[in-house]
Amino acid sequence: MATSPKQKVALVLASGGAKGFAHIGAIEALEESGYEITSIAGASMGALIGGIYAAGGLDKVKEWMYDLTNKEVFRLVDFTLSPHAFVKGDRLMDALKAIVPDCNIENLNIPYCAVATDLKEGREVVLHSGSLYAAIRASISIPMLFRPVEHEDMLLIDGGITNGLPLDRVERTEGDKLVAVNLEDYEWEDDDAEMPKAESGTSALTILSRKLQAGLNALSNNYISLTYDTISILMKRNTEMALRLTPPDIYLNVSLGEYGSHDYDEAESIAKLGYEQMKAILQDTGIKNKVIYNNR
Repeated sequence: MATSPKQKVALVLASGGAKGFAHIGAIEALEESGYEITSIAGASMGALIGGIYAAGGLDKVKEWMYDLTNKEVFRLVDFTLSPHAFVKGDRLMDALKAIVPDCNIENLNIPYCAVATDLKEGREVVLHSGSLYAAIRASISIPMLFRPVEHEDMLLIDGGITNGLPLDRVERTEGDKLVAVNLEDYEWEDDDAEMPKAESGTSALTILSRKLQAGLNALSNNYISLTYDTISILMKRNTEMALRLTPPDIYLNVSLGEYGSHDYDEAESIAKLGYEQMKAILQDTGIKNKVIYNNR
């Protein structure tokens, strides 16, 4: 008796620093539940996890990630004297290449793209050819932390700045379902409501300005934390728009509890949350042609 074909999934993985380890668990839950991931698009940490998966090396890399301690994470930090960043990022890429060799994106097992941002022009850049690790390195270039990547005539930084959940960039195939995994404190329902506003009549620029001022007034905030907070606002606003312009068939916004963007020594615990929450959604409803999301 012939078995029915697996449901195809076009998977979109959001940015989010260490919170992106949840993508590992979400991918495992999809595969374990009998779904076939046929394409991936990612931004920042979503680009890293998605790219490693597309290269067929996620099982090897996840074991390395799960074993990382704070001390080992620190050893991966190659500091630079550049006035624009603290970290080169080469040591991290070299560590990943030692586990999964570099290759060209066009030669991956499944279609994949990474999203970056051109700092010179302030626009989104979609990387879907050339070196996998060059694309990942560009997409994870958090401003003021990682050194920007020079590519052609561009200066590339974190893709989450312009498209933190690149629903409109993943390659689609007939009959697939669009699945999005987000990592932010934002809930979205598929309805005809207007775009949510933080305050009536408040622009994104005003919100950013207020956040910046609040950060400057708080002595406990260093400028790296301030940068993360400011970037987070941009990402959330962009994600709100992306979800409405390209509604996914299933939307998982992983509840991460106590874990944050800097908890790189908690990879296994964070991945477990992604697995459990994706599994719960799939067991409850399966993937249907409508949006489902998890309530916090």
